Amino acid sequence: QNATKTLEEEKPKPPTVQEIKQRIEKYNAKVNNCLLMKLNDDGTYTGFIKVHLKLRRPVTVPAGIRPQSIYDALKEVNLAEMTDKRTSFYLPLDAIKQLHISSTTTVSEVIQGLLKKFMVVDNPQKFALFKEVRKDGQVLFQKLPLTEYPLYLRLLAGPDTDVLSFVLKENETGEVEWDAFSIPELQNFLMILDREEKDKIQQVHRKYERFKQRLQQTLKEARGKPG
Repeated sequence: QNATKTLEEEKPKPPTVQEIKQRIEKYNAKVNNCLLMKLNDDGTYTGFIKVHLKLRRPVTVPAGIRPQSIYDALKEVNLAEMTDKRTSFYLPLDAIKQLHISSTTTVSEVIQGLLKKFMVVDNPQKFALFKEVRKDGQVLFQKLPLTEYPLYLRLLAGPDTDVLSFVLKENETGEVEWDAFSIPELQNFLMILDREEKDKIQQVHRKYERFKQRLQQTLKEARGKPG
């Protein structure tokens, strides 16, 4: 009972509406653009977050799909569901996506929203949202639980992305539930791994080939010298 009481005392209390209002006013005072947070009558609030996409492996997207139009966005047309053809595509490492979300939007919903915007049809469990924090000259990454609220973290940290930023990366292999993937998805993973393995082998071959050539050149020069 004492242990349970201690845990309950250590658990932080949720902020009151007045505290949220004060934090939002403080946050908006530091914003130098139009990306302000807005408090709703029911105590929830909305705002913007930016997510950096740092995916090292290709994602699966529909093949031959035209870019989404304004009409499609308004009608919430999911172009990815209009074809069964799939292809692999590398998203740019420096891609940044801005999202307008609510204080009730979870990490899981942010990941799903990002995949939908880029028409990625891979299982969301392949990906994880991290918070990037700079401390003492170091860049630290922490994986966020699916039930975390990114906008609240943004509110606490302030609008400066040098203090806190969000990054979408591949999920840790050991934490992926492979049974949740379809056979085509698993086959696609094998193709990607096979391609990566071949690329690594070629890199090693090129590295040692250059090393071998330098050694041969050094031996050739040494034989031409007296003594």
